[in-house]
Amino acid sequence: MSAVGLVSLSPSRRAWQRFRRNRLGFTSLVAFVVLVVLSLGAELWSNDKPLLVKYEGQYYAPVLKDYPETTFGGDFETATDYLDPFIRQQLTQGDNWAIYPLNPYGPRTINYFAPSPNPSPPTFENWLGTDDRGRDLLAQLVYGFRVSVLFALALTAIGVVLGVLAGAVQGYFGGKTDLAFQRFIEVWGSMPELYLLIIFSAVFAPSITLLLVLLSLFGWMGLSDYVRAEFLRNRQMDYVRAARALGVGNRQIMWRHILPNSMTPVVTFLPFRMSAAILALTSLDFLGLGVPAGTPSLGELLSQGKASIDAWWISLSTFGVLVLTLLLLTFMGDALRDALDPRKADK
Repeated sequence: MSAVGLVSLSPSRRAWQRFRRNRLGFTSLVAFVVLVVLSLGAELWSNDKPLLVKYEGQYYAPVLKDYPETTFGGDFETATDYLDPFIRQQLTQGDNWAIYPLNPYGPRTINYFAPSPNPSPPTFENWLGTDDRGRDLLAQLVYGFRVSVLFALALTAIGVVLGVLAGAVQGYFGGKTDLAFQRFIEVWGSMPELYLLIIFSAVFAPSITLLLVLLSLFGWMGLSDYVRAEFLRNRQMDYVRAARALGVGNRQIMWRHILPNSMTPVVTFLPFRMSAAILALTSLDFLGLGVPAGTPSLGELLSQGKASIDAWWISLSTFGVLVLTLLLLTFMGDALRDALDPRKADK
């Protein structure tokens, strides 16, 4: 037997190999990462500002800096509208040129030159049509997807930190500490979350930060139960008893010994928590309790689709993006669960 065959892989390495063998889960991960990267760079391919302009021998980067209309031969000092036929004509005369993004519309760009009233169906100019305000639907979906994913990542990160802290303290110390935390969670979890959101939305101006804070107050309890169970089980193991016998402190035992052996439910929890966060933000936006007005939102587009049944392209495209996102996260979660299951034997 070769020396390579004798090398023992670490548990994390074996879990990664099992995850990669799950074609559906691994493909979902790749597709999700690609979509997130594309949305993060949306300004480079879906924007109403050119990437680079050469005008009268000078170069400009409108995607990075706003220029007044007078810079390109206009009459006003206001920001340049690069969709204006006059500006486009100026940028194509002589040696002048401009490199426009693949989709020349941003999330707030209104197509005043659409061939039909808004909401207009898909055309060569607006590939997925426009919403009821004349904004390009593809740009709305791209930027709305980015807002949803970044919000879900932030909410998941906060929930993981709070959930791990609460579950670790309960599970490790047990006894009265565990009992007190459990009673607190029961009381806190019985509070009407939706009513609190309605009340705070009426008192404070809508903002993503406010939503993040309010949802974070309740989003950690589900994970804390799993971490608590893992700590209750692992604190009785021989390696923990040996660490205590050697005089290792509680804090070091918790974070350096028990927590690494209790990460399976935490990692498995992440995709499903992100799905729940995206659904929560979409639902709140649909009800008008979510992000501030003007912010790209999948929930607002679904609300528009409900109000304009004839504009089928709004509901269909938004529903497709939402379903695809949740399916990718679900497949990733299932693959992670199987990869981290110690009962799964390597083939």
